[in-house]
Amino acid sequence: MLKSFLSKIGIGGLEVDTVVDNQVLEEGETLNGTVYIDGGEADQIIDHITLEVLVRIHREDAMSDFEDVDRTITKHSLELIGDSKSKETRMIPFEIVPDDRWLVNKDSEKLLLKTTVHVENGVDAYDEDEIQYA
Repeated sequence: MLKSFLSKIGIGGLEVDTVVDNQVLEEGETLNGTVYIDGGEADQIIDHITLEVLVRIHREDAMSDFEDVDRTITKHSLELIGDSKSKETRMIPFEIVPDDRWLVNKDSEKLLLKTTVHVENGVDAYDEDEIQYA
């Protein structure tokens, strides 16, 4: 099965990549993938990594300051044991089971997978990309 690259996050020398098996899911399929953590050149302490499936709703509302509003559907937390050592690569597989909330209005809504890396005593970094569920 062809892997589909989804997001890449760089924090100092540390890189976190989220790769899913398929960005386009049919009803009944599960979102499977792997988070790759490449330690780079320096030791970095990651508290945890959060994977969120969210719906981004685009609204044409003149009274609102925000055209896009995000609604979280599900959250999946990946707890890490120990630090990410330099030059070390870790792989963490994940599986998220879709439900009816994943069905979106294709004209005004997008389904996204957002990866957030929570760094101890640092600024959390995130990246997101669109997935499709039919």
